[in-house]
Amino acid sequence: AAKAMTKKCLDCHDDATLKAKDGKPMQVVTDDFRRSAHRKVDCVTCHEAGMASKHPDEPLGLVKPQVCQECHADELKAIATSIHGKRATGAKAIKDCTACHDSLHTVYKDGDPKSPLSPANQIKTCGACHEEMMAGYETSVHARALLKSGLTKAAPSCSSCHGKHEVHPKDEANSTTSHANIPATCGACHEGVLREWLESAHGTALGGKKEGPVCSTCHSSHAVKAPDTAAARHAMSDGCGECHKKVTAAFKDSFHGKATSLNNKKAAACADCHTPHHNLPASDKRSSIHPDNLAKTCGACHTNVNASFLTFDPHANPSDPKRNTYVYWIWLGMTSLLIGVFGFFGLHGLLWMQRALVGKLRGEFNFSHGGDGPYVRRFSNMQMGLHVSIVTSFLLLGATGLPLKFAEASWAPTMMSLLGGAEMAGVLHRIGGAVTFGYFIWHLGMLVYGLFVKHDKGYFWGPRSMVPQPRDIFDFVAMMKYFLYLGPRPKFDRFTYWEKFDYLAVFWGVAIIGVSGLVLWFPTVFTAVLPGWALNAAYVVHSDEALLATGFIFLFHFFHTHLRPEAFPMDPVIFIGRMPLDRFKEERPLEYERMVAEGTLEQNLVPPPTKEMMLRAHLFGFTALAIGVALAVFIFAALLSGGLH
Repeated sequence: AAKAMTKKCLDCHDDATLKAKDGKPMQVVTDDFRRSAHRKVDCVTCHEAGMASKHPDEPLGLVKPQVCQECHADELKAIATSIHGKRATGAKAIKDCTACHDSLHTVYKDGDPKSPLSPANQIKTCGACHEEMMAGYETSVHARALLKSGLTKAAPSCSSCHGKHEVHPKDEANSTTSHANIPATCGACHEGVLREWLESAHGTALGGKKEGPVCSTCHSSHAVKAPDTAAARHAMSDGCGECHKKVTAAFKDSFHGKATSLNNKKAAACADCHTPHHNLPASDKRSSIHPDNLAKTCGACHTNVNASFLTFDPHANPSDPKRNTYVYWIWLGMTSLLIGVFGFFGLHGLLWMQRALVGKLRGEFNFSHGGDGPYVRRFSNMQMGLHVSIVTSFLLLGATGLPLKFAEASWAPTMMSLLGGAEMAGVLHRIGGAVTFGYFIWHLGMLVYGLFVKHDKGYFWGPRSMVPQPRDIFDFVAMMKYFLYLGPRPKFDRFTYWEKFDYLAVFWGVAIIGVSGLVLWFPTVFTAVLPGWALNAAYVVHSDEALLATGFIFLFHFFHTHLRPEAFPMDPVIFIGRMPLDRFKEERPLEYERMVAEGTLEQNLVPPPTKEMMLRAHLFGFTALAIGVALAVFIFAALLSGGLH
C-alpha cells in the first residue's frame, strides 16, 4: 500500500504547476527522486500526515529534523553539538536539514555531481553563508585541483577538513581545525609532509601549546597557495617573521631577502635554506644548515662552493659589532662617509642656491647660454661620447639597483615591473656594470696614451689637472666668503674644486662599486682567496657606495652643473663640447687669460652649435635629468619612510 501510495504521489507531484496553499511549489521531479539516496523510502515514511487526508490544510513541504531522526540519529546527534546545530537563530541560522541538502527528495549519494554537497558543489552551498572563507578558498591550490583538474577524490573540499555534520569552531578542542588538530587534519592527505613536520623544530615545539606553529600558521586557512610563485614565497618568508622577528629583519636587509620581496623567484627564501617542513636547528646533524650539510644546501644555487664561502653570514647585521667586527667597522666607515658627504655638500648647495638667486635678481650674471657669437671648444668628441656612456650606464645602474636597495619602499615593485621584473633588472644591472668597466678602462687607456705616447704634461699638476691642489683650498674659502656676501666670486681656471670632487667621486665610486660588485657577482670565485665575511662587507660597501654615488650625482652634481640659477634649466656644454665666449670669460677667467697669453685662444674658437646638435643635446640631457630627479625623489621618499638598510 505504501509503495502504491508513493506511485500516486509522484503522479501528481511531478507537475511543475502544483502549488501548496501558501503558494510554494510542491513539485518532486520523478527522475531526480529515483536517483536520490531516498529513492527506496516511501512517501508515507516522511509524510505520514499526508496519508490521513487528500489535501490537508497543513502544507507538507517542510520536513522537520525530527522526521529524519528515525534513519539519521547519529548524524542528528552530531549536528546537534556542532556549530551548525547551536546556531538556531539569526539570518544565517541552520533550521533544518534542507539548509544544506536542499530538497530532501534529491538527497544524492556521496560523490554524485548533482548533489549540493558534492566536493565541487560545496563551494556554492557552504559559500552561501561563508562568503569570505569561500572567496579565499577559490584562489587556493586546493580549489584549483578540485575545480580545474577535476580531482574530486584527491582534492579537499569543505567537509574534508571541517567534517560533515560534526563541524565545530576552531577554538573548540575537539574541532578538526583547532590549532592542535590542524596537523592531523592536513596530514590525512599530506602524510609525507606530516612525518617530516613532526620531526622538525616546529613539530616538536607544538607540544600542545597554542603558540606552536602548525600548517595554517604558514599556509593560511583557506587561501592555500602553492609555493611555485615568487609572490607566494615572499608571503611565506614574511610569515616566518611572526615568530622569528630578529632573524627575519636581518634576512629582509640581505640580498636574498630584498630580491625575494621584489618577487625574484630565483632568490633564496627561508624555506630554500631551512627546508619547508623539516627545519631543524644548525646543531642537529639532520639539519639542512648543519655545517656538514651546508655545501649541499648552498650548492643548490651556487656552483663550486668552498669552505670559505660557507662561512658567509646570511643573516648578518652590519651594525652589530658582536656579529663581525670587520663588517661593523666597514659599515661604520661607509655610514660616516655618507653622512659627511651629504652633510657637507648639502650645506654647500644651500648656501650657493641662496647666493645665486640673489645674484640672479641683481643681474650679476651677464653671459648668455647660446647665440651666434663665437664659441670656445671645451671637450673633444671622445670626451663627449665617454660622458654619454657614463650617463646612460649610470642611470641604468641606478634604476635597476635602487629598487633593490629600497626593496620595502612602495615604489620599488612597480619600478621592477617596468624593468621587466627583478630577474630582468638583474641582467640589466650587470650590463650596466659591464659598460661601466668598459668606459673606466677606456678612460685609463686615454690617460696612459696621453702620458706615455703623446707625452702630455699636466695630468697630475697644473691648471689642467683633476688632482686637488693648494689653490683649490683658497678657491673654496673665497667661494664661502662669496656665499656669505663677504667677498667677490673667485676666479676659476679650467677645473673648479667641486668639479674635481665630482670627477674623483666618480673615479673612486667606479673602482669601489665595481670591485665590490664583482665580488657579489662571482662570490665563489673570490672566496677562494677571501674569507666569507668579505661577501658581507662587499654587500655593505656596494649598497652604501651606490647610494652615495646616486645621491651625489642626482642632487649635487646636477645642481653644480645644470640646476644652479646661473645654468638652469640645463648646461649643454658637455653634450655639444663648446660654450659661448662671453660665458667662458665670465666663468673661467683664468683659463681665458692664460689662453690669450699663450696665443691658443684662436685655435680653440669654433662655430656655434647647429640646431640639430642643440636638439640632440636637450633631448638627451633633459631625459637624463628627469630620470635622475625622479630617482632622487624616490630615494628621499624611501629614506623618509625609514627604508635605509
